[in-house]
Amino acid sequence: MKTTAAVVEAQGAPFELVEVTLDDPQLDEMIVRIVAVGLCHTDLSVQRGSTPFPLPAVLGHEGVGVVEAVGSQVGNFTPGDCVLISFNSCGACAGCGAGRPVYCDHWTELNLLGGSRLDGSAPITHGAGAMHGHFFGQSSFAHHALVQARSAIKAPDDIDLDVLAPLGCSVQTGVGAVLNVAQPAAGSTLVVMGAGGVGLAAVMGAQLTAVSRVVAVDVNPARLELARELGAADIVNATEVDVSKAVRELTGGVGADYVIETSGRVTALEDSIASLASASTCVVVGAPPLGSTISVDVPDLLVRGIRLLGTNQGDSNPQLFLPQLIELHREGRLPFDRLIQRFPFEEINDAAAQARDGSVIKPVLVMP
Repeated sequence: MKTTAAVVEAQGAPFELVEVTLDDPQLDEMIVRIVAVGLCHTDLSVQRGSTPFPLPAVLGHEGVGVVEAVGSQVGNFTPGDCVLISFNSCGACAGCGAGRPVYCDHWTELNLLGGSRLDGSAPITHGAGAMHGHFFGQSSFAHHALVQARSAIKAPDDIDLDVLAPLGCSVQTGVGAVLNVAQPAAGSTLVVMGAGGVGLAAVMGAQLTAVSRVVAVDVNPARLELARELGAADIVNATEVDVSKAVRELTGGVGADYVIETSGRVTALEDSIASLASASTCVVVGAPPLGSTISVDVPDLLVRGIRLLGTNQGDSNPQLFLPQLIELHREGRLPFDRLIQRFPFEEINDAAAQARDGSVIKPVLVMP
């Protein structure tokens, strides 16, 4: 079928709305009419070349929409079902079998770097040639997306679909980094480095635990104030103070029990490690450019018993975790809708510009 998609032709190029053709759904795939899609910094990272996804491509990985067609082996969805879409997984490897699809053996080629199905076939074509797609298993910067059924979760009918869009990546990543990975102890101090969509989701996630204090660190005063409104007891502007010194002053010289690093800046990760107390944990969420490294004082790491943990998508199993997050939102305990600003799909470049300059936290593109 033909549909309209926002295509990035080359590194640094703007999004361009063009007509593309979706392949017919395979046995376990379905076509979803996209209603709304969140714009994430991972999309912008590919656009500027920091993440090496092949171009030209259709990006987008926080899609929500309505099922229009299903493959013959799709038994849990029918046309007309409302769905939200998360990352893809193979369903057959050890990680998938253990209920940890985010650590699927094929996660990278299915979601981030491949640009095609596992069998090498192109899900999207443009003119006479293939268009790279299948980004996070969806490429949802388009009016329609070709999705593997295991990537989709049925959406409730009492919440607007555009509100649910950020769940597929940024919200599950931030909340999951706290609940699934850090699992902070009662009475502890948790620092969130970066108050973007993922970081503010982590601040909200911390409110679901028994931590005694949440500290938010960022360079944007407006985002820091929102972090305070969402539950951060203290805020630190990284442009005004030495971050690790400020965290130690807030903790009586001891340091933080947990730090969630969401900014993807190497200097912020180094500050995170320097802000830790002994026998404490840093959860690394933010992704700097491929090949980025940090210097670590290994004896200090050993003597102080520091734990440095990486996580992908907050260690989430979307089929189980996203319904829990939706219920928390219904209860008013996870107000992630406060992060959203809506844009018409055709204004995708304006939305991207405002995400880059920090004036918008979570752009959500709404289809006509």
